[in-house]
Amino acid sequence: MTRKRYAQVGTGTRAGMFSGAILGEFNETAALVGLCDSNPGRLAVGLSKAHQRDRSVRGYLADDFEQMVMETKPDIVIVTTIDSTHDAYICRAMELGCDVITEKPMTMTAEKCQRIIDTRRKTGRSCRVTFNYRYSPPRTQVKDLLMKGVIGDILSVDFHWMLDTHHGADYFRRWHRYKRNSGGLMVHKATHHFDLVNWWLETVPAAVFASGQRRFYVPERAAQYDLDNPGDRCLTCAEAGKCPFFLDLRAYPTLKSLFLDNEQYDGYFRDRCIFSDDIEIEDSMNVIVDYANGVKMSYSLNAFMPWEGYTIVFNGTRGRLEHQMVESSYISGDRRVPGEMEVEPTSIRICPHFADAYEVDVWQGTGGHGGGDTLLLQDLFDPDEERDYYKRAADHRAGAYAALTGIAANQSMASSRQVMIDSLVHDLEQPF
Repeated sequence: MTRKRYAQVGTGTRAGMFSGAILGEFNETAALVGLCDSNPGRLAVGLSKAHQRDRSVRGYLADDFEQMVMETKPDIVIVTTIDSTHDAYICRAMELGCDVITEKPMTMTAEKCQRIIDTRRKTGRSCRVTFNYRYSPPRTQVKDLLMKGVIGDILSVDFHWMLDTHHGADYFRRWHRYKRNSGGLMVHKATHHFDLVNWWLETVPAAVFASGQRRFYVPERAAQYDLDNPGDRCLTCAEAGKCPFFLDLRAYPTLKSLFLDNEQYDGYFRDRCIFSDDIEIEDSMNVIVDYANGVKMSYSLNAFMPWEGYTIVFNGTRGRLEHQMVESSYISGDRRVPGEMEVEPTSIRICPHFADAYEVDVWQGTGGHGGGDTLLLQDLFDPDEERDYYKRAADHRAGAYAALTGIAANQSMASSRQVMIDSLVHDLEQPF
C-alpha cells in the first residue's frame, strides 16, 4: 500500500492531534515526512516526539518552509500555525503542488480568504478544513433528524454558546487576545459554530449584523477578586496565590515544554494576565445571520460562563428541535480531553405541533470535541466516501463561508451596520 506523505507547519498544542495520528494508528496509510515551526525550541520538541516512532521525520524552521516542501515532497501539507499565517502557508503549499489540510479557521480576513479562493482555482489543488464538530455523534444526530424532516422546513434558529472561566479565559492569555492574530472569537472560535449551522441547514450566510463588547476580562474586573496589583503574566504575578484564574505553566508538562521552556526564542508568553488593558478581543457577542434559504439565526457567544457548552433550537413548520450539549472544562494543553461530552446533561428534545414533546436517545461519543476528533482523523487519514453519508468533510468553500460569517460580524461590530457576505469576496461557490 502506498502511503500518502504529510508535512506539517506549526507544532503547537493542536498540532499533536494530527502528527500523532499519522505516526500512530494511521501509519499504514500515512507518513509524516517533515515538521516546521517558527520557534526552534518548539520544533525540537515536536521532532523529539516524532523520532520516538520515526527517525526519518525532518525538521525545518519557518523561513525554510519551501525547502521542506521541495526536499520532503509531501502530498499534503497540514497547517496548524496561528490563524493570521494560515493563508500564506495554504497558498504557498498549493502553488508548490500540494493539497492542504488546515485547522479552523481557514483564515481571518476577507482579503486572505479571497487569496485562498483564487489560489485554489489557479492551482487546482484541494484545501480541507478540519471542522471536527461535524463528526461529533450528537451533532451528526441533529443533522440526521433535520434531514428526515422531523420538524419540517426550518424557519429560524436560536443558538447560544458558552465558554467557561477555564477554557474561555484562556483565549485572553494567549496570542488569540489580539485580533491581528486571531480575528477575535467571532472568527477563531465561532467559525466552528457557524459552520455547524451552514452544514445542518445546507445553506450559506447572506447577511450578518453583530454587536460585541469586552466587559468581563478588563482591568477593573480584578477588584472583584481582591487583586490589587495584577502582573503582566501569571508566572511572576504577586497576586498569584489568590487569583482564581492563575495558570502555572510549570505544572503542565505540555505547556512547559512547548512554551515556557522556549520563551527565549520568540518572547511569547503563554500566561499573559487576563485583566490586561491591551486585549483587543470581545468576550460577549450577539449576531443575527440571514441565510440564503431564508432562515434567520440569533446567535450569542459569551466567554466567562460557569459551564461549557451550548443550547440550540431549530424552529420548523412542524415543530421544534431543542438540543443542549455540556462539554468538559479544560485549558488547551493541560492534558485533559478538549471538549469531551458530558453525557447526562446532553439532550435532544422534539416538540411537534399538536402532539406531546419527547426526548431522543442521544448518540454517544467519546474523546475530544464530543467524540468528533477520532472520527475526523479517520476520515482524513483513512477516508471512505461511502462512510461519510452526512457529507461531513469540509473543503475551502465551507471554510470560507464559516470564516466570512465571523469576518462580517467583526465588520458589523465596527460599523454598526449589516454586512453582506457577497460584498466580501467573489467567485465563491456554495459547498452544498
